[in-house]
Amino acid sequence: MKLIETERLILRGWHLGDLDDLHEYAKNPNVGTMAGWEPHTDKKSSLKIHKSFINDGNIWAITLNDTGKAIGSLRIYGDENRGEFTKRNAAKLISYALSEDYWDNGYMTEAVKQAVKYAFGEMNAELLTVFYIPQNTRTKRVIVKCGFEYETTIFEGYRNYDGQVFDSIVYSISRNDYFEKFRRFPCPTNSE
Repeated sequence: MKLIETERLILRGWHLGDLDDLHEYAKNPNVGTMAGWEPHTDKKSSLKIHKSFINDGNIWAITLNDTGKAIGSLRIYGDENRGEFTKRNAAKLISYALSEDYWDNGYMTEAVKQAVKYAFGEMNAELLTVFYIPQNTRTKRVIVKCGFEYETTIFEGYRNYDGQVFDSIVYSISRNDYFEKFRRFPCPTNSE
């Protein structure tokens, strides 16, 4: 996994020493519930996820570049719902989570913009998709700022950890649209 630096962040692989930081934000019900996963009840829950992040190798730790503290995670992986794009491994899905302590500071927008640039520039993605549940308005703000456009709503398309069913709101951006949009309208990396 490539290390990505932004003005205020470093996106890097997860380290053994990141467990406390992961547990700190993952136990917050405001973080996990919006992303569809159960808030971590104890460090043992966090350790299991932490090990999976390290072993996966495709999940970045979002860290502050001045302290090294892990404040979130970001993952880009194959989107299995895109027909021919899927066959060519050219469709990718992006997901992320951020500690509530760092919301409304532009950190996630900064991280996602760089991850999108990386996906199109180095992963040869032709299409990037992101989805969220209607209650997660913060995710919508981030993805719109990062150039994604509304594609569709899948009614009752997502079941979270406790069995609740939600609509999935799907946004996407193609490689061509990305390069055209940001060639014409370059945007700062950390605008929130």
